[in-house]
Amino acid sequence: MLSRVANNLIWLERYMERGNGILSLLKVNYSANQDAPELFSWSPIIENYAGVTNFLTEDPIECIDFMVFKTENPNSIINVVKKARENARSVQEHISRELWLCINNYYHFVTNPNLPNKLKEEDPIIFLDNLQAFHLMFYGCMDVTQERGTSYYFMNVGKYLERVIQISDFTALKLIEIAKTSDSLERSVFWKNLLLSIGGYQLYLKKHKSAFEEKHIITMVFQDKLFPRSLYYSINKLNRHINMLIDANELKKNNIDFLLGKLESTIKYTTIESINEQGLNNFIEEIKEDIRNISFSINTVYFSHSN
Repeated sequence: MLSRVANNLIWLERYMERGNGILSLLKVNYSANQDAPELFSWSPIIENYAGVTNFLTEDPIECIDFMVFKTENPNSIINVVKKARENARSVQEHISRELWLCINNYYHFVTNPNLPNKLKEEDPIIFLDNLQAFHLMFYGCMDVTQERGTSYYFMNVGKYLERVIQISDFTALKLIEIAKTSDSLERSVFWKNLLLSIGGYQLYLKKHKSAFEEKHIITMVFQDKLFPRSLYYSINKLNRHINMLIDANELKKNNIDFLLGKLESTIKYTTIESINEQGLNNFIEEIKEDIRNISFSINTVYFSHSN
């Protein structure tokens, strides 16, 4: 497969995964902000995803508008969808027709000039749910219509690379907030907010009822083998699809499989005690550094990064 095609397939998935994660974060923060605006500011989200440190308002609608529609925000939903569509259009012969139509329909929906008015007129949660429905449709279309082969493997590499980065970023954001308070109730609310942001709240309650204990949450977010947004699950999937590409002679071995195996083992066998000893923030930074090295290794071995 041409390097340009592989690159576009990876970034198509990365942008769609990024958009879905950002929408989840916006929904959860909006609900939490309505109940406790003093605890759930919009500034960390805007700073982390838009790179803006001097956003002048905490008005929820204006903040959501900035994160969804503003083209000067590199990670606004409208920008993410435009980039995903550009990548999809350039690889139409490598993806299913249904997948292309799903992305193209999303693009036309989000670029409708009347859509920003709906944010001001509707319940913001319903508005964000309507956007997120396109991402869920995309995942479903990919699952049932995309041929299992090289294109599918590259797309999954993009999905799980992005997912690991997002889980790490979401957790790091919450740790900043948790560090600001010693109140056990407030800390529990922040942990609950993290679980909601990554879709793990219901599963957590099934396993641990209503007690938001840090050790249980860290174990679930980082090491759960069945939770599809845990770090271990995502890295295991990333490892699987990269090895399929290596087996298909689409990716040179280099040290990619070694780096992935090392990261997977680190997460699987690290104990809560050792995480606490080195500090959760340091543990997350090490994971992010490993993921950057894996991404760099893929780029240098196979193609140059151009997105």
